Amino acid sequence: MPSEAVRVRAAGPEDLATIHGFILDLAAYERLSHEVEATLADLERDLFGPAPRVFCDIAEIDGAPVGFALWFYNYSTFRGRHGIWLEDLFVRPERRGAGAGLALLKALARRCAHEDLARLEWSVLDWNAPAIGFYDSLGALTMDEWTTRRLTGAALEALAR
Repeated sequence: MPSEAVRVRAAGPEDLATIHGFILDLAAYERLSHEVEATLADLERDLFGPAPRVFCDIAEIDGAPVGFALWFYNYSTFRGRHGIWLEDLFVRPERRGAGAGLALLKALARRCAHEDLARLEWSVLDWNAPAIGFYDSLGALTMDEWTTRRLTGAALEALAR
């Protein structure tokens, strides 16, 4: 029987365990499992609490979740408009190539167009050649002149004092 088309939908509270599972799978793929601290309670609070600041879309094939996009709004002072920062995009390895990643990105691009947002941005690990090739095929630009910086842990706490 042929596979159904990929369906993208907004995640709901009933998806918490699935989302957490995707995060764990993504961390394992990126060799960063040791960095995952997020709990189901964290996700419930931030995705489905009274004032959500982060959002999630789920890709399904034949009714089964195969991937997710976790995102939030950012702001471009130069463009004077909001955009979307795609924090995580992940499709289960055995379901890659079926169009789920593309469907998730298209849904976010449609949101950007519908809401008159300035841009859709994300990061990709420099060793992730399959993802880089996929993003290049979409016309995504590499922002070579920009270097991501991060404060976390003791350095963040020290600056906060």
